[in-house]
Amino acid sequence: MSEPLVIVGNGMAAARLVDELSKVALGRYAIAVIGNEPRLAYNRVLLSSVLAGEATSEDIELQPASWWRDRGVTLKYGCVATEIDVGRRELKIAGEESIAFSKLVLTTGSSALRLNMPGADLAGVHTFRDSRDVDLLLALAARKTRVVVIGGGLLGLEAAYGLAKAGAPVTLVHLMDRLMERQLDAPAGSLLKSLVENKGIEILLEASTARIHGDVSVEGVELADGRLIKAEAVIFAAGIRPNIALAKEAGIAVNRGIVVDDCLQTGAEGVFAIGECAEHRGICYGLVEPAYEQARVLARHLAGLDVAYAGSIVATNLKVSGVSVFSAGDFMGADGSESIVLSDIDHGTYKKLVITEGRLTGAVLIGDTADALWYLELIRSETPVAKIRGDMMFGRSLAEAA
Repeated sequence: MSEPLVIVGNGMAAARLVDELSKVALGRYAIAVIGNEPRLAYNRVLLSSVLAGEATSEDIELQPASWWRDRGVTLKYGCVATEIDVGRRELKIAGEESIAFSKLVLTTGSSALRLNMPGADLAGVHTFRDSRDVDLLLALAARKTRVVVIGGGLLGLEAAYGLAKAGAPVTLVHLMDRLMERQLDAPAGSLLKSLVENKGIEILLEASTARIHGDVSVEGVELADGRLIKAEAVIFAAGIRPNIALAKEAGIAVNRGIVVDDCLQTGAEGVFAIGECAEHRGICYGLVEPAYEQARVLARHLAGLDVAYAGSIVATNLKVSGVSVFSAGDFMGADGSESIVLSDIDHGTYKKLVITEGRLTGAVLIGDTADALWYLELIRSETPVAKIRGDMMFGRSLAEAA
């Protein structure tokens, strides 16, 4: 008889875990997926494409309903898990009876931070995190509402791009000296800024937001230096916070995220966590690729294989506001490393490769990212690059032909 396995959260991590389990442990578990969003799992990375009118909500669904059925999965979406009873091995769901589990996997993701500042509770202040947020932002864009986006990381840029493409005037305000400072060095950030500004988005860097003005609804945003930006709506996109409440209330150890070991198990026997909600060796990744790597390891562990998750090399590889961006590894360059840089601002491209002790350890690409996965493979495999050092900047085909 199949063991009852319950997955809390119906996002990208949950979908990948089900996929991996179907490869290595098909039939071993009776899987139930409990999600609070009222729809099938979708690619969150592509939400800005829906906002920009480049894709529909249906286009970004990860799998059709039939895919889940074919794998014997019971899908319950639009449901909120309210309590984990570790002792009785039960998960309580709002408005319904409890569901029993032998194994429980938390893929509860994260939530957008709402900055604590005067005016943050005014009508017209929103976040950009899930499909429900997209519906709100589409309504703003349709009215040509003037919007201020707070945050120049990936989420902020995607919100700004989607809103601008949908027709809203947008100003993006960022506290740091460059966009996507966690993924880009200064030259790459500067090039990305100019490319995004070419799309009609105003960008203010090193700009601290002091307050949001308005009596009932948003009328403007005041910066710490006294500048006032007129606005009818504000989008907070200044970071995310792992959703740990369910685990914490069950007495499961948490720090910033839900603490897991190398088998992705929490402090409670048979209870696991992966994705944005999980904290492994002190790190909450907040990215898709580490979640997928964790799902692969956990599926094999649940299949009875001897595996361990040792952490992920952080990489970003996607279109940001319509601009191809890739970043991986130690892109800033630690002591003892050397950097090879190719910059062609007129053509909107920038490449930086970081080499340490004869191996590629980091990379940043803007514009031309055709060889991104090859560079990532070199970083992860720690392959010696001495023989291709002179050609690797120009791509895989040239380097391997040399």
